[in-house]
Amino acid sequence: MPSLPARLTLLLLLAAALAALLHAGLVLWPLPQLLQGVNRVFGSTLAAPAPGSAGALGLTFALLLPICHALALALTAPLRKLLRALQGAVLSYRDGDFSVSIRAPQGREARGEFGQLLQLHNELGAALREQRQQLAQRELLLDTVVQHTPLALLLCAADGRVVYANIAARQLLAQGRSLAGMPLPAVLADAPAGFAAALANGQDQLFSIDDHGSEAHYHLSQRELRLQGTPHRLILLRHMTRELAREEVASWKRVIRVISHELNNSLAPISSLAHSGAELARRGQADKLPRVFDSIGERAAHLHAFLASYATFAKLPQPRLAAVDWAGFLDSLAVHCRFRLEGSTPSQPGQFDAGQIEQALINLIRNAHESGSAPDDVSLAITAGPGELRLQVADRGPGMSDTVLAQALLPFYSTKRSGTGLGLALAREIAEAHGGRLLLANRAGGGLTVTLVLPG
Repeated sequence: MPSLPARLTLLLLLAAALAALLHAGLVLWPLPQLLQGVNRVFGSTLAAPAPGSAGALGLTFALLLPICHALALALTAPLRKLLRALQGAVLSYRDGDFSVSIRAPQGREARGEFGQLLQLHNELGAALREQRQQLAQRELLLDTVVQHTPLALLLCAADGRVVYANIAARQLLAQGRSLAGMPLPAVLADAPAGFAAALANGQDQLFSIDDHGSEAHYHLSQRELRLQGTPHRLILLRHMTRELAREEVASWKRVIRVISHELNNSLAPISSLAHSGAELARRGQADKLPRVFDSIGERAAHLHAFLASYATFAKLPQPRLAAVDWAGFLDSLAVHCRFRLEGSTPSQPGQFDAGQIEQALINLIRNAHESGSAPDDVSLAITAGPGELRLQVADRGPGMSDTVLAQALLPFYSTKRSGTGLGLALAREIAEAHGGRLLLANRAGGGLTVTLVLPG
């Protein structure tokens, strides 16, 4: 089968030969002889056009044009057929249908450019079908995993409507009903109040809600992402109650080990010193007894201080609510720790136990300084909102990983070698004793924000 350029060359040569024959027929033979016979019969004066004249060339072109058009149609018929087939296949691909294949030509055409093009097209279609099938299997596997994970997952579009919600999210927020297409505020309207407050914060955090009379703990993660060029918001809610309960048991085991270790470290020297004092008294070396008694007193005082810190946490008294003047409260707080006041204080006095809240803020601000943050970056912000009061301590330290964030409020949990693990736990107990809560969230740009939320 001749190639396409060879076909076009033959067509041009044939057109040139036909043009020469038509021109010769008009100016040499047979048109001049026919016109002479007509003139003799009818007495007319018709004449053939002169060779090379405009009339001869125009008449030649007029006769040649339909002949060349017919030849072109015949020559390009396979190409036009192929283009129509390819157009239909491309439209099918655009619609996501990769099952279309074009029948390959038979005979000599199968060895030409058209046959090779069709073969490559069919190979491409087969590869796309295989990739589509593999992608569908992966999507099915991923959807199965996401749907049955205990992690509640919500995907929201830029307008706030829910695009996707797995089974855990539907059960948690809508008693199993579909959430697709619903505005997120409408979804949260029927959810416990803690969910809406946590989502409004816009950061990863651990929070608690009341679940039919019992306290339920959740860890919230939020991420902004783009899907097919469109911004979306991914919300992950992890039920942490069981994990925290297990961690709490583990924490109590740790504190028993810590107390036992500290008691042994103090009682063993006291026992040894008491034995040494008895020996000195028996030998009559009374001048050395004061030093022995001083050492026993130091160990006893250390043990007393150690146990007192745990007793403070275990026996937190009921808060005594009273009106608190912000200026005096902040002056008293500044005596114990250094911080930068962010913004202004509320115009109305606070209503809380000043001593307990001061102790909670001292713990939070000291933790902020111990995080490695610059001293000037440790700030305290006090804001009054509808029905609540927020005292927010922020720093520019390294923040917390998700693992630490999920366990930081547990009693006796600490990432510091010499820490007791009671600072955040005590602040949480004080907040909850006031009817509030404690929120932890990593800051954009680095650092941690700890918010003490109290009823307004």
